[in-house]
Amino acid sequence: METPPLGDRSYLVHDGSVALVIDPQRDIDRVEAAARDAGVRITHVAETHLHNDYVTGGLILAEKHGAEYWVNASDEVSFTRVPVSDGQVLRVGRLAVTVVATPGHTHTHLSYVVRDEAHDDGAEAVFSGGSLLYGSVGRTDLVSPHDTARLAHDQYSSVRRLVDSAAPYAALYPTHGFGSFCSIGPASHQDASTLGEQVSSNHALTDSNEDHFVSELLANLTAYPAYYAHMSPLNAAGVGPANLDVPDSVVPEELGRRLSAGEWVVDLRNRVAFADAHLQGSVSFEYGRGENFTSYLGWVIPWNQPLTLLGQREEVEKAIRDLARIGIDNPDAAVGPDPGQWSPESPRTSYPHGDWSFLLAERKSGEVVLDVRRPDEFAASHVAGALNVPVYELPGRITKLPDARLWVHCATGYRASVAASLLDRAGRDVVLINARFKDATGAGIEMAP
Repeated sequence: METPPLGDRSYLVHDGSVALVIDPQRDIDRVEAAARDAGVRITHVAETHLHNDYVTGGLILAEKHGAEYWVNASDEVSFTRVPVSDGQVLRVGRLAVTVVATPGHTHTHLSYVVRDEAHDDGAEAVFSGGSLLYGSVGRTDLVSPHDTARLAHDQYSSVRRLVDSAAPYAALYPTHGFGSFCSIGPASHQDASTLGEQVSSNHALTDSNEDHFVSELLANLTAYPAYYAHMSPLNAAGVGPANLDVPDSVVPEELGRRLSAGEWVVDLRNRVAFADAHLQGSVSFEYGRGENFTSYLGWVIPWNQPLTLLGQREEVEKAIRDLARIGIDNPDAAVGPDPGQWSPESPRTSYPHGDWSFLLAERKSGEVVLDVRRPDEFAASHVAGALNVPVYELPGRITKLPDARLWVHCATGYRASVAASLLDRAGRDVVLINARFKDATGAGIEMAP
């Protein structure tokens, strides 16, 4: 089961009768539907690690179905689980599941090798969580800065141990690596792979020099969402079911009060529609483009703040589900097509938008190009004279920006639209460059040498 907004996968493994679920997301109805479609009972649930990028659905799924809940015996948790350890062989119907310690992404990370003993070929599958990914490995800096290098060495050893634990033809099923910020290095865009294929192509396995691998890994670590700091503690404490219902719409007067009070009001519409007309004080997090909506909202908006969503019912419903996966529960909402319905009496505003040609034609002397990509993206290539402030740092740095019109861009326009709305909310003069960075040179934009 794919979760594109977070770049993760969950898995249902079964023998035709009973099933093991590995690394389920918090919205467990999806895995329950998959089990019903397969005609199997969920009898076991397993975690590869205490996740840092989402709230697990493992505990609530296990409790609901009376299933065994496998969590590393070394993890300190506040709920009842079946503790598992390296080397154990567990049974799920006719499936034999071997627990393999694979520290690196976390100290207590586990992988699971599943073998169907009813088949002569002994079909095998490896569920590697945040250990061995397609083309790369899970990042090692999410536990503590003091542990990052040691965990990188552990990761190097763990992936070798893992490939020795199953046959080369064994299918590999990682949890991370499909856009997740939990991956690091030259991850591929494969949809499937085997251990044997990774042995010949994954840099963690082809690099024969451990110190070189570690130095490369550490050099490529980039920023990760701020909400990650809250995920592992929540998962260790145990989180209850998510409320995925769309609430009654906030009445216009109350929405106006929230906007005036500076509360976080998130407009889910298309970013161009937002730029053309929006409620003053709202911010733009366009929903539906597969641009890490969940990660960036959880990264930019301060944790545990009141949140109101604005949008069509379908968008609001999906956004509520996505946010529940990272522990943002029960946001309010105003459902409808546009600002005129949400709060007719509230003031509206707008800001200009255009492509790189618009920048060339309209930008005046002294106006600033603001690049809100990550520093590593900026270092690789950037517009000559541009100022770099990553979108996730912008709320705390707005008052330090030059007192001039700001032309905001990113790689695709998504992060720039978030940044432009934050600047507009703060009363700054802003223009959204709604264009791909890779098209800038072709449009005649000068790049830094």
